Amino acid sequence: MDIFDFSEIFSGVERLWTDPQIIVMIIIGGGLIYLGIAKGFEPLLLVPIGMGIVLVNVHPALMEGAYEGNPEGILAWIYHYGIKSGVIPLLVFLGVGAMADFSPLLSRPLYFILGAAAQLGVFVVLLVAIAVGFDLKEAGSIAIIGGSDGPPTVYITAVLAPHLLGPITLAAYTYMALVPFIQPPIIRLFTSKRERAMEMKTESREVSLRALIAFPLMASIVVGLLVPQAAPLIGMLMFGNLLGVTDVTHRLARSASTVFIDVLTFLLGVTVGALMSAEVFLRPQTLAILGLAALAFAISTAGGLLMAKFMNLFLKEKINPILGAAGVSAVPMAARVAQKVAQEANPRNFILMHALGPNMAGVIATSVVAGLFLEMLS
Repeated sequence: MDIFDFSEIFSGVERLWTDPQIIVMIIIGGGLIYLGIAKGFEPLLLVPIGMGIVLVNVHPALMEGAYEGNPEGILAWIYHYGIKSGVIPLLVFLGVGAMADFSPLLSRPLYFILGAAAQLGVFVVLLVAIAVGFDLKEAGSIAIIGGSDGPPTVYITAVLAPHLLGPITLAAYTYMALVPFIQPPIIRLFTSKRERAMEMKTESREVSLRALIAFPLMASIVVGLLVPQAAPLIGMLMFGNLLGVTDVTHRLARSASTVFIDVLTFLLGVTVGALMSAEVFLRPQTLAILGLAALAFAISTAGGLLMAKFMNLFLKEKINPILGAAGVSAVPMAARVAQKVAQEANPRNFILMHALGPNMAGVIATSVVAGLFLEMLS
């Protein structure tokens, strides 16, 4: 009788030898970690996602029982009770709301139109995804990536197409991280240098504290009544924002926007990464998702830009068309990209505070669209 069972000890090495796809996934996970640490691309998400990919491919037992509804592995437990149930994405949105500033949007509500126009890619890619063979629920989960907002994407995919949660979430957060590289060429394609150089007044109308307090309440009520399935997303977002704007709950807002959201973010990231085992990720369907996600994001950016140009036909006080690109809800990266491209065309240009208006409008619009998809498809 052997004292040590060496076959068990070296079983992991044997798996690497018999299934080279595992090595590919470890390289992908390591690549995401590298992008997060060395290049600074969404490190708070790409590093945990990359680590999750490495862990689940080296030790699959971490996700044991996840898909059967009887979780045994620690990451399977977090997935089942935290992500598939929708709890973690919604609580992340509460933290996002605590960090959000809606005053640029409320100072010029016209920016709501730009946030809505930047959802164009969502609806176009919904049709394209159906045309290439995805079913309605899968197509809706893929298309929502065009809104460029992580929590709504995770939330509706966990409900509509949980088997695609890994690649869809990876695509959503990867493209958000690549906003500084993806958006500038699209902006230059759809605008002239003269349009990009357009200056706007740096000051905006002051928004009263009453308005800042009333807005999250009214938004929660209106959206909750019109699109009930969007109520959890909007409700958490607006609850977090209400904590941040009132003078008496700053302590709660600080907690929600710092330690609270940080813990939830790394739990979300490492668990989503753990959904990407070799047999799930390395298939043509994943490449199709990545391609459709890129298309959705590009069309959404173009939709916002074209709407801004269209609005200028009727506005006395013209707006810089670049603001339309900030309508995708990659907060605050899309707004910063708008500022950077505008200053390249005109060093005196300062549109950042204006760009935050459509940026926040995009967050609301993506949440409403996610609710509509849940109403129609679930």
